[in-house]
Amino acid sequence: MSNLELNKEIEEVVAPPKTAVGFIGWMKQNLFSSWFNTILTIISAMLVYYIATGSIKWIFFEAEWRVVTENFRVLMVGRYPVDEIWRIWAGITFSSVLLGLAWGLWRGSATVIALFFAGVYFVSSMMPFIANSSKMWLWGNILLILATFLVGRKLTTFKKAKMWTIIGWTILVPLFVLLLNGLGFMKPVPTSLWGGFLLTLLIALISIVVSFPFGILLALGRKSNLPVVKWGCIIYIEFIRGVPLITLLFVAQFVLPLFLGASIDLDNVLRAMIGFTMFSAAYLAENIRGGLQSIPNGQYEAAQAVGLNKAKVMAFVVMPQALRAVIPAMVGQFIGIFKDTSLVTMVGLSDILNSGKSIVANIKYLGLHMEVYVFIAFVFFLFCYLMSYTSRRLEKSLGVGER
Repeated sequence: MSNLELNKEIEEVVAPPKTAVGFIGWMKQNLFSSWFNTILTIISAMLVYYIATGSIKWIFFEAEWRVVTENFRVLMVGRYPVDEIWRIWAGITFSSVLLGLAWGLWRGSATVIALFFAGVYFVSSMMPFIANSSKMWLWGNILLILATFLVGRKLTTFKKAKMWTIIGWTILVPLFVLLLNGLGFMKPVPTSLWGGFLLTLLIALISIVVSFPFGILLALGRKSNLPVVKWGCIIYIEFIRGVPLITLLFVAQFVLPLFLGASIDLDNVLRAMIGFTMFSAAYLAENIRGGLQSIPNGQYEAAQAVGLNKAKVMAFVVMPQALRAVIPAMVGQFIGIFKDTSLVTMVGLSDILNSGKSIVANIKYLGLHMEVYVFIAFVFFLFCYLMSYTSRRLEKSLGVGER
């Protein structure tokens, strides 16, 4: 046999043998293979049946969801003025345009994210308690996602299309925040009126986006040969990791203004974002440092052998591989930050959890706290699962753990 034939034979993927036991056989092998497994299976099935039937009965027949439908706006945007809610819709519309373009230009994970938001908009527009004006915005956003998807497909050959889309994503959050605040020429809306899921999402997004470059700098600083830089980064990382997040939030709210003096007045929401960013950057730095340590020295030596200086070696060879290796850890950190935003309740900010607590404190909704908390948990689950699923798609497309 020639070497070519041998290689072809090796490259052939041998399919696993087909099982002939069927579903009944599989159950016998895996669920009722012994008396102990049989008892365990029966107890588990009874437990699942009890929980499932109880949950379905409560969700569809016993729960009074009017507490959510009547306070949906408060849960979503807090006390943001009704007349200015168009600013929120304008920001969402801009994000829909970018989602559609990203879907058309990149496909892959962008497809999942675009379809997820289009699905959320569609389901929300079908809810009877949603105002007609909001339904028009929702349908407009669905159509925009589809239209810009088609535009994105046409622009795949246009070299600068991806660059402009990335620039759009870069300015989305700061532009959205400025728009919410009035852009300097419209009626300002103080952050004390921002609340609900809007505030939760803003704190999480800004903390994640800002902490990412800080995390990279801290990770690089910890590996620096300069003792001042190295030990400065080590002290910062270890100190922040040794302090609970809630303590950092209290420090950002009450101690930070004392250091800044009376001339600098930071907003309460901005202080919370600073606390989250400091916390997230320290943990991200350690995740990224783990990725840097996983890169073999041969990569550094090979890059330097072709004439790259240290900065280019790190930027174009080492860091991309290190970040790819720690995607699961980083996404886990981002999900943790998103869920931890509920801690801002402790420092007086009205996020979605605090908005829910204020609703159930109303005597009109006495005893309906479970419905509110289940709805809040469902919202958190939706977005956390989206991040987790997108991460898995990204890992698969980049071949994490495969090569």
